[in-house]
Amino acid sequence: MTQPVSQSRPAELSQLRDRYDVLYCDVWGVIRDGRHLLPAAVDALVRFRQSGGFVCLVSNSPQRARGLTTMLDQMGLGGGSIDAAVTSGDAIHAELAARTPGRALRIGPESDSELYEGLEIEFTGIEDADFISCTGPDDYWNGKPEDYRAVLDVALARDLDLVCANPDIVVQSGERLVYCAGAIARLYTQMGGRSVVAGKPHRPIYDLARAKLEATGRAFDPQRVLAIGDGPETDIAGAVRIGIDALFVTDGIHGAYMNNDSLDSEAVAGILSRYGVQARWWASRLVWSA
Repeated sequence: MTQPVSQSRPAELSQLRDRYDVLYCDVWGVIRDGRHLLPAAVDALVRFRQSGGFVCLVSNSPQRARGLTTMLDQMGLGGGSIDAAVTSGDAIHAELAARTPGRALRIGPESDSELYEGLEIEFTGIEDADFISCTGPDDYWNGKPEDYRAVLDVALARDLDLVCANPDIVVQSGERLVYCAGAIARLYTQMGGRSVVAGKPHRPIYDLARAKLEATGRAFDPQRVLAIGDGPETDIAGAVRIGIDALFVTDGIHGAYMNNDSLDSEAVAGILSRYGVQARWWASRLVWSA
């Protein structure tokens, strides 16, 4: 178990190599800004692997890992950057399978259809559904949780579960933030409904990451694992929950309203304290060395 952190300290990945052998690295806001890969962050992963480290992407994407890595490869990630990937879509798949054959109201864009491949789910209206399956707003760029309040009212009256394939509240997409499935799930929970999640910060997605690591024959030592992410409620809270250290990247979902050039450890600790979490390390961006 890692020791309590009194205050985060700034760090480049090269400075941490001797402390950690394994990275659980987020995608959106860390190695990708939602539109493009971030070359310095990708280079940091490559260098970590070249030094003998193991890199597993741990993403709250509703895509399965295969779809996520294919997309990143098409963007130019390359095979030298990562060893493995797990997603919230992977983690929630068993939950969806357990509800089949069944009927569901689907909320989410058509681009997330891969999640349902091989599952006996009939998509219906809310009045005939056994549950809601949500991968995000139907309109990726402009959808908001409040768009679904009326349908959630019906779901609540029918005592339906909402199965959430992406616990993120918002994600960085270029210069703006867009709402994710987690925002809809949070609204439903606030209304009194039940939301079922398996991605960060919950343990199932980390169990998948650990299985990928152990499948390579490597021993698992939590004190040698570092989580990297820009989400206090997901990446950092998840690291705290499973007892590993975290590197908080500030120029992700918080970059739109923070001046990274003037950040210091006290300011970062203040940001994290709003969410009731702490991280051992922080960086404005993931880099190997400045």
